Amino acid sequence: MTKTLYISDLDGTLFDPTGKLSGRTVEILNRLIGEGMNFTFATARTIYSAKPLTKALHINVPCILNNGASVYDLACGEYVKNAYIPTDTAEKLIRAFHENGIRCFVFKFVDGKLCTCYDYADNEIMQAYIAERRGKFEQPFIKCGDVLDCLDGTQIYINSTGDHEKLLPVKNRAAELENTDYAFYEDNYSKDWYLETFSAEASKANGIRFLREKYGFERVVAFGDNLNDLSMFSQADVKIAVENAHPDVKKAADIIIGSNASDGVAEYLLSKFI
Repeated sequence: MTKTLYISDLDGTLFDPTGKLSGRTVEILNRLIGEGMNFTFATARTIYSAKPLTKALHINVPCILNNGASVYDLACGEYVKNAYIPTDTAEKLIRAFHENGIRCFVFKFVDGKLCTCYDYADNEIMQAYIAERRGKFEQPFIKCGDVLDCLDGTQIYINSTGDHEKLLPVKNRAAELENTDYAFYEDNYSKDWYLETFSAEASKANGIRFLREKYGFERVVAFGDNLNDLSMFSQADVKIAVENAHPDVKKAADIIIGSNASDGVAEYLLSKFI
């Protein structure tokens, strides 16, 4: 039997429109995992929000976090792989944000723990992000005089959120830099735009490639909805979009299934395994 990995994006795909797992999805996936299905997720989220929101699932393969900057083993609570942004590249990325009047977050490790550094939360979106993640998910934030001063070689992710047109020049600059990859997409909930930059060794595509090689998966079936999932699709043998997916994701998909509001991923998998 071909060893297959089933991997799903979270927000807009596996999660329902409220950003949670439905009881039906949990029931189906845990049943199939118990019967031997290899299942995990790939997300732009950090471990701080991804872990509590997926704790009901019996995930049996390391997950992909921060759009592929990290691979994390939920079973043992350890990072399996991190793709660090070279410091000189990180400096160029931060300066690109600043030159366009945008403040950014820098995700780096402090004593082995992922922390989020910032120097100034200059808009309501950033302020809301800090308040929610710090309060609801206990994500550690570090305020510093200038995020450039926090760089030490352990940085894995530099991002910001806001208006598409304002972020676009920074995205274009990131595209020009060596050792850099990025994800630029509209948020499922707020409809603001996210620009997330990371090492060229990161991305959901590289995360899947790593899982395939390390754990011997011969086939990968991937589920997605948003533009940052196109990277994941590039490494999947079967590409599946939910009905509510972005038109470009649907166009790239081999199969289109039910929406995230109707447990599309779980119901599809159930139909294949019963």
